[in-house]
Amino acid sequence: MNLAFYKRIEESTAHRLNREFIRDYVLQNPEKLQYLIEIALHEKDKIHIKACWSLELIFEIKLELILPFLDDFLAKIGQFKDDSAIRPISKICMFLSKSKTIKLSENQETKIIETCLDWLIQDKKVATKAYSMITLYNFGKKQPWINEELKTILSQDYFKHSAAYQAAAKDILRKLK
Repeated sequence: MNLAFYKRIEESTAHRLNREFIRDYVLQNPEKLQYLIEIALHEKDKIHIKACWSLELIFEIKLELILPFLDDFLAKIGQFKDDSAIRPISKICMFLSKSKTIKLSENQETKIIETCLDWLIQDKKVATKAYSMITLYNFGKKQPWINEELKTILSQDYFKHSAAYQAAAKDILRKLK
């Protein structure tokens, strides 16, 4: 482990500029990405959440950088417990579902779909649920059964949630009609 890099992540905060600093550092030093992913995927590490925040920003710009780590990433996504880590992980799943250049295997898509369905029906924060809705909607373009499942879940849960959830659900339900 690169201790100086670890310390840099440890000292970062949730502020956008801090996360962008880590993002830019990794983009300029791509060999550091492996360390960042190792930290992010090691849920017992006290700073794994901070690493997840930075991964989101990196993959928002250069999603293809995930490819060497994709299977490890997907093996872990359903195991995260902390909402502060799950939110950026769910957003990365959304990036993958939207990608025109990254072709996921059937197993990889299935893992993301199953995890997003779980997040959607579990007691998760609105942002995670919203990213899950979008991800499922995107995969539903290729696999129509997802649309039916999504309609059912969103319709049943609509009035049980906040206005923010309702707005996201309404947008997806409108697209599904």
